[in-house]
Amino acid sequence: MTVYLLRRLFQSLLVLIAMSIIVFVGVYAVGDPVEILISPDADQAERARAIVALGLDRPLWQQYLVFVQNALRGDLGRSFVFNEPALQLILQKMPATMELAFGATIFAILVGLPLGLYAGLHPDSAGAKAIMAGSILGFSLPTFWVGLMLIMVFAVQLGWLPSTGRGETLWGWSFLTANGISHLILPSINLALFKISLVIRLTRSGVRETMLMDYVKFARAKGLSPARVTYVHVFKNILIPVVTVVGLELGSTIAFSVVTESVFAWPGMGKLIIDSINVLDRPVIVAYLMIIVLMFIVINLVVDIMYSVLDPRVRLEGQG
Repeated sequence: MTVYLLRRLFQSLLVLIAMSIIVFVGVYAVGDPVEILISPDADQAERARAIVALGLDRPLWQQYLVFVQNALRGDLGRSFVFNEPALQLILQKMPATMELAFGATIFAILVGLPLGLYAGLHPDSAGAKAIMAGSILGFSLPTFWVGLMLIMVFAVQLGWLPSTGRGETLWGWSFLTANGISHLILPSINLALFKISLVIRLTRSGVRETMLMDYVKFARAKGLSPARVTYVHVFKNILIPVVTVVGLELGSTIAFSVVTESVFAWPGMGKLIIDSINVLDRPVIVAYLMIIVLMFIVINLVVDIMYSVLDPRVRLEGQG
């Protein structure tokens, strides 16, 4: 286990370095923030002072080295717009995005697993066919359109839930208050629809494949109850692919919650990055992307470790 963890940490470091170069060069090669931040009426002397103040007068490789040196000290640069540390801006918005992503993931698991299990155990039933048809809709419908429809029905017409905002918070988290939970429901459902469809299809295919295995047939032949066969022999063995996909989808949910946050005016990292892109606030963009890369690396490592917990047959030494 120790050798495996050290190997994975070294690989993660290489990935982080490579991604930092790609992200930095890609972001800093696009546009000129001075054109947006400085008034068009400014003279050349004022523009020159702004370029020097922002550090844009140096060659790109020097700017990258400065970025790396500062990053090793925990400084990912200062926002051009807010004149605050970019990392501080992102960390201020991170709780909102994290609770939205975790809320969507939990909702996807609670809804997707039972529906997928039912569809796998009763593939020819009308309910299973309806579930699979619904999963197709979950894959097909645009997220922004679904969000607008949720607002129209549940907030405007029925008045059951608030349409936008994060609501009241306690210690920086909205799920700790009733008002915050009411604000969290609609965006979590909207963000979870694609994940629900994915979990349904993954669970169903896993159940259909596992039901044909010899150990399941043997368990039935021993006279075990259908519930024990399902939840002990079938359900346990389909958790590994589900955990893998859900873990990776958690990272993508955090990274791509931009649309949902924009539709529901959710004050998270997604809204911050959209605003930063509009004004070419490069330090914030680079810091955001690097944090997302780090999250993906950590999530992948956690998912790999969970393999051995769910199935002792999986040998971590043989991976990576």
